Amino acid sequence: MLYCFSLCNVLSIYLLFSSFIMFFLGILFMFNDFVFFIEYEFFMINGVQLLMTLLFDWMSLIFVGFVFFISSMIVYYSSDYMFGDMCIDRFIILLLMFIFSMMFMILSPNLISILLGWDGLGLVSYCLVIYYQNVSSFNAGMITALSNRVGDSLLLMSIAWMFSYGSWNYFMYIDFFSFNFDVKLISLLIVIAAMTSSAQIPFSPWLLSAMAAPTPVSSLVHSSTLVTAGVYLLIRFNPLYVNSVLSTFLLFISLITMFMSGFCANFEFDLSKIIALSTLSQLGLMMSILSFGYIYLAYFHLLTHALFKALLFMCSGVLIHMFKDCQDIRFIGNLFFQMPLTCLCFIVASLSLCGMPFLSGFYSKDLILELYSLSYINIISYFLYYFSTGLTVSYSFRLIYYLMISDFSFCSYHCVLDENWCMLKGIVMMTIFSIFGGCLMSWFLFPTPYLVVLPFYLSMMTIFVCLFGGWVGWIINNIHFLYKYFMYVSIHYFFGNIWFMPYLTIKLPLFPLIYGSKLNIIGDYGWFELLGGQGLYQWLKMNSIFNQSIQNSSFNLFFILFSFWIIILMFF
Repeated sequence: MLYCFSLCNVLSIYLLFSSFIMFFLGILFMFNDFVFFIEYEFFMINGVQLLMTLLFDWMSLIFVGFVFFISSMIVYYSSDYMFGDMCIDRFIILLLMFIFSMMFMILSPNLISILLGWDGLGLVSYCLVIYYQNVSSFNAGMITALSNRVGDSLLLMSIAWMFSYGSWNYFMYIDFFSFNFDVKLISLLIVIAAMTSSAQIPFSPWLLSAMAAPTPVSSLVHSSTLVTAGVYLLIRFNPLYVNSVLSTFLLFISLITMFMSGFCANFEFDLSKIIALSTLSQLGLMMSILSFGYIYLAYFHLLTHALFKALLFMCSGVLIHMFKDCQDIRFIGNLFFQMPLTCLCFIVASLSLCGMPFLSGFYSKDLILELYSLSYINIISYFLYYFSTGLTVSYSFRLIYYLMISDFSFCSYHCVLDENWCMLKGIVMMTIFSIFGGCLMSWFLFPTPYLVVLPFYLSMMTIFVCLFGGWVGWIINNIHFLYKYFMYVSIHYFFGNIWFMPYLTIKLPLFPLIYGSKLNIIGDYGWFELLGGQGLYQWLKMNSIFNQSIQNSSFNLFFILFSFWIIILMFF
């Protein structure tokens, strides 16, 4: 166990130094406008090259730096969280494979190598979701794997369609074939593949099912790795779909996802699932701003969101750890006097998620909402956008109320303290970066400030909606008869199960799979076997045995046939 603890320390220090190196290299590349493209050819067969390509620019290097930094804190955090696990070394190795698959996908300008990193993320995420080996974890891992395999198949189709261009590097055709039908089809495939990874409707249920993994895995998945892979892919491919029908389609899907996740989070009682639904809401926010073409702003929010979302999951892991794996927020309460440090960090992360001024989420989220007010958009989309923002504040205040203000409803003899110092060190480090990371990145990414000119009522709309959302969240949790009314008319059940999408995800493919299994038994394992491969094998086997018997007793057979022929001639 001491060996595993030292291994976690060494790996976290190594990842921390690597993150600082990558981050400062990214800043250097940004200020000097450097782009390094490294290509290594393994072999060429009939004009088809097998290449290994890497793209180093400021965007990929800064993102890799953030992934390494969050991973270093989570690996250090895991040494205490997974202390009682007998296979903690296997867990750390799986985390490292997950991290380096994401790094490989970030640095790849080639669809083949992007697919390799994408498949690595999907395979290792399946192994991590089923890490606690029980039936619910196996089912959740299967839903996660199959949902992400849809994106894999679409990427494979786009690779096959790009075969005629002679290269799979996406930046080689991005300006020259913008109005080509082939590239429009490739763009559609890539957008839908990104929607599967980022869990947009109708692929949302796998994000909640992935909560079966250990909390350090959830912190890594929801902050900077698997769910952000689709957003990063759309940032790279943005010129292909912006100002087209695809951008309108992406805006519609992202708005519905934001509204659904924000509304359902107000009816959820599982601590991890509430934070997962907040991730889904923020992913919808990033997708919506990408549909307008603001790639740097979406990238900025991607980085700031990674900081406070990792902090949220790390704080929730401490709470789950202290409450003996209980995740129901109705049994947790009055923690501010028992775990003040953890609660303070949790409040900082929640306020950053809400867009509290001068925290990291404020610098990106406020700018996104103001640019959205500046854009040409209809009133329904505008209402859904700001209403979803208010719902973010509503479920955040609801969560704070249940955890820190309501009555303590766990076992009366249970003692809760801030005593896991190894986990608390990582949490405090993430809290510092969640406070100051947004302003630092805004100075680096936007040295020239945005000029947003809005009327007074539109500029104050963000603050008003946030305050109104917090007030609604407080009212919903205090007017108990309204809450019971929602429960009795089954609205709570509808919104608590994210519009019954998990049932649709399971039930709709069930009947085609059952009939497909029957057709497979009748056809592939039945008549096709009899008339196909197995039947041909049996016929050839029988003829071969007969031929072999003739060859082994050729003289006797010749004598018998000759005698039979003589007898026939004598009678005729």
